[in-house]
Amino acid sequence: MTLVVMEEKKTKVKRIFDSIAGRYDFLNHLLSFGFDFYWRKKALKLTGLNSESILLDVACGTGDVAIQAEKMGVEKIFGADFSHNMLKLFNAKSEWIKGKNIQMVAEFIPLKDESVTNITVAFGVRNFYNIQQAFNSFYRVLKPNGRATILEFRMPSNKIFKTLYKFYFKKILPVIGSFISGDKEAYHYLPSSVEEFDEKIKLPELLRNSGFKKIEIYNLTFGVTQVLIATR
Repeated sequence: MTLVVMEEKKTKVKRIFDSIAGRYDFLNHLLSFGFDFYWRKKALKLTGLNSESILLDVACGTGDVAIQAEKMGVEKIFGADFSHNMLKLFNAKSEWIKGKNIQMVAEFIPLKDESVTNITVAFGVRNFYNIQQAFNSFYRVLKPNGRATILEFRMPSNKIFKTLYKFYFKKILPVIGSFISGDKEAYHYLPSSVEEFDEKIKLPELLRNSGFKKIEIYNLTFGVTQVLIATR
């Protein structure tokens, strides 16, 4: 990806998420039929968080992962996102979370080496402009035996279910999302990015390139989402 293309993607992603921030939570719950609650909770359970964890939630959005983690006993939580509007909503929803929320890109995490035990990214990796560089940053800031947990959409392997899924993602979701959010581009970009991402990006390979040795993969809800847990 050239520098110009990377800059264009950063600008586009920031504009989209700043634009839809106010309707983001409602549309997430509506368009996923409420499964997003289950997916986040399951991913956090699989990663084994506890009261001693130091969590950095990258592409944190409005804070749903952090809020769920706090309910599970995590006391030190930091949120990071490129969208200022998302972070404002995060702060409004979770004033009681210990830690701080910062505006940043995943490729350049402004934390010291080996400073957190866990990193989470829920439905955000496909929006990174340089995934390999972001994973290198993850590896750097994680403590030894720390875990990076990625929750991301994927295309189902079952042909019939895949056909139905693509129809919903390409024909129904954009119409509903565009109507409610008022941003036509956003809810055409988000579904199309999933298929392109699933076809072209091999997350386990990129994680290994960054130094992660142990990688666990879990498929959820007929394979429409996946959880990858990479241990440093």
